[in-house]
Amino acid sequence: MDKIKFAIPKGSLEKATAEFFAKSGFKIGSSDRTYRPSINDPQIEMKILRPQEIPVFVSEGLQDIGITGEDWVRENKADVEVLLNLEYGKIRLVIAVPNTVPVGTTLGEFMEQVWAQGKNFRISTEYLNIASEYVKSLPEYKKRFGDQDPVLVTPWWKKGDNQRVKVFLSFGATEAKPPENSDCIMDVTETGTTLEANNLRIIETVMRSSASLIANKKTLEDPEKREKIYDIVALCKGVVDGSKRIHIFVNVKKANLQTLLTELPALKNPTISPLADDTWVSVNTVIEKDCLIQLLPKIRKIAQGLVVYEPRQVLALDEISQKEECSCKPKSQ
Repeated sequence: MDKIKFAIPKGSLEKATAEFFAKSGFKIGSSDRTYRPSINDPQIEMKILRPQEIPVFVSEGLQDIGITGEDWVRENKADVEVLLNLEYGKIRLVIAVPNTVPVGTTLGEFMEQVWAQGKNFRISTEYLNIASEYVKSLPEYKKRFGDQDPVLVTPWWKKGDNQRVKVFLSFGATEAKPPENSDCIMDVTETGTTLEANNLRIIETVMRSSASLIANKKTLEDPEKREKIYDIVALCKGVVDGSKRIHIFVNVKKANLQTLLTELPALKNPTISPLADDTWVSVNTVIEKDCLIQLLPKIRKIAQGLVVYEPRQVLALDEISQKEECSCKPKSQ
């Protein structure tokens, strides 16, 4: 089997990706001087690329799998298989306007105000396609322009037929564009602090995004590569699930065992082990973190010696196997 060509993101997701993979059992070598870091798996070949490019390279088969944001998969309209939401690198893609725009104004209403002044509406963003789709979905836009496409403007080309809305490609410092160069921006944010510092206010959320593991669809048709890829999926999903669960050990009298078992929302049937005192048993199982607060008052009354661990991974191997089997079945046309 040829090595799995695996693209991981440079930039804001880079450190979090390395930390995530360390939890999954993979060790990625230092990438300070190379875009081809080492990994402790001889069947994988790593490459560091910009997250904006990864969906395109995976879609075209230049990389077998990759990690990128859901936002860039959507922006590139990439025909890839999304294998797993990794649940880190969480951001919001938002519409932000100058603070001079009245509070409560929607984007559609703001556009109407600008058009009423005889002006074209200008948006600055890195996300040309998402911005165009979002604007076209607004009732105010549909009423005036139907299915016409806003004009998309880059240094190299322009396309679109509706000059009343222009979407300008931003190469960074997007927050600096309003009000002189644009009426609003579509940009990513985690806390909104940078927007506030530039006298901008969020008025709408376009989408939420986090890091995802994606794959080339043709690669998944190769049985050997598919099996290896789903090994990677299993390890990654173990980290995601492990972050949401805890492993508990508790001692309980046999007389109270059934009462305890009815209260435990176990991942599977809990493990029950005998103790030196044959009137007691030890119970261990994995539960959702949020369940412990509700369970504790009940457990405290009938059990002893509760010990709680945070697992590095929880591997639902049967679930991954089912997904792998589904991925290799031909889809109906």
